[in-house]
Amino acid sequence: MRIAVLSVVFVFLFSGVALTEKAHAEDDWKAVEVIKPYAISGRTGPQLYESIGERGPKAGKSRVIAHTTFVLTWDRKFDTSNNGCTIVSAKPKLKITYTLPKPSQKLASPVKENWERFYDGIYKHELVHGETAKDMTREIVRTTVGLSIPDDPKCQKMRRELINRINALVAVQRQQGRDFDRVEMGSGGNVEQLILALVNGG
Repeated sequence: MRIAVLSVVFVFLFSGVALTEKAHAEDDWKAVEVIKPYAISGRTGPQLYESIGERGPKAGKSRVIAHTTFVLTWDRKFDTSNNGCTIVSAKPKLKITYTLPKPSQKLASPVKENWERFYDGIYKHELVHGETAKDMTREIVRTTVGLSIPDDPKCQKMRRELINRINALVAVQRQQGRDFDRVEMGSGGNVEQLILALVNGG
């Protein structure tokens, strides 16, 4: 049985826009990170892995061991005092959710230790995807705050420009995730080694 690790799901929500004539920079933010466990059964490595295959979160048509999703919303302020549109501040609200397996039964040694090593390795894998979401958010802030478009008092052109810029940065983030997974999940990669250690460890 082959189970792919990681599907990163992107959910973007744009909050209401406040128009202001005063610039007020807001660049202090912190992502909210949540672990969402799903229950699996089994007392041995093979049983636990089989249960993951049956109960793991769905990504497309297949199930995965774990995945990372995030929701990104914004509080932005725009200056339209000169008949143009300028972004004077952009404060992100980023929530990252890591969906990970959790045995529903107590495990005996050595399965307990093997499981802990497996879980820690998968969790660290997911954290890398979480970091790419944070990096993307920082880049959106860096490249959009101060952006100005003339003759755009209703900020309609600005909204289109924001969508284009954000879509481009999302594409970069997705490619980074695919590149990382290709290495981690390839033959002899870290994820494969974690799976083999769990299944063959008893």
